[in-house]
Amino acid sequence: MLKVDDLHAFYGKAHILQGISLEVQEGEIVTLLGRNGAGKTTTLSCIAGLLRNKKGQIVLRGKCLQDEPSFRVNRAGVSFVPEHRGIFRLLSVEENLAIAIRKGSRWSLPDVYRMFPRLAERRRNSGSELSGGEQQMLSIARALLNAPDLLLLDEPAEGLAPVIVDVLRDVVEQVRARGVAVLLVEQNLRFCMALADRHYIIEQGRIAWQGNAEQFAGAQDVQDRFLALGGSSGKALAAGKESP
Repeated sequence: MLKVDDLHAFYGKAHILQGISLEVQEGEIVTLLGRNGAGKTTTLSCIAGLLRNKKGQIVLRGKCLQDEPSFRVNRAGVSFVPEHRGIFRLLSVEENLAIAIRKGSRWSLPDVYRMFPRLAERRRNSGSELSGGEQQMLSIARALLNAPDLLLLDEPAEGLAPVIVDVLRDVVEQVRARGVAVLLVEQNLRFCMALADRHYIIEQGRIAWQGNAEQFAGAQDVQDRFLALGGSSGKALAAGKESP
């Protein structure tokens, strides 16, 4: 479904991505793991059409998206939920959702309210009045109304209480069940390992390791080498960063 081949990206003269290649199949959840600064968010930004200074190939369902602007990438079926969530803080929950509705989406407004009952309760509240967890729910719900074939999630569980993380995990499972592919960037390895079919690890702008869920679960040496804080002697990120 999605194929990224030899992707390079630059911020000014800084060569951030140095030949990233990855694939995501239909209805598959794939994680992109790595330490801070490895190039994970940059990869998602390139796929979403938000970073123009890049070269390589990005193909979705046979259509090349490499040089397309972000609005055309979105129309092609890619929805991006950024780490900063990107909601309209002056609009109500329902207004945020209403402007995202696209014909042909697998989800309707009542559907996302059933997935996120808290949003239904807060539908008249402005985005600025929502908690961090509620803002994350709103950002994901809005992306689903936008008729995605591929959902890009950047750190959806960061800083959230365990009960909210559980809600998000259930929602991502429902997204997969509807046939939507998910490319997930996340520091919380428990969250990733509970969901993903396959994993890629980025190290200094390159793919350092890839494998399926079973291979990753059995590769403690790989986790220690590439995902531990401060190197192999540091604390592993398996517990994530959950907080109330």
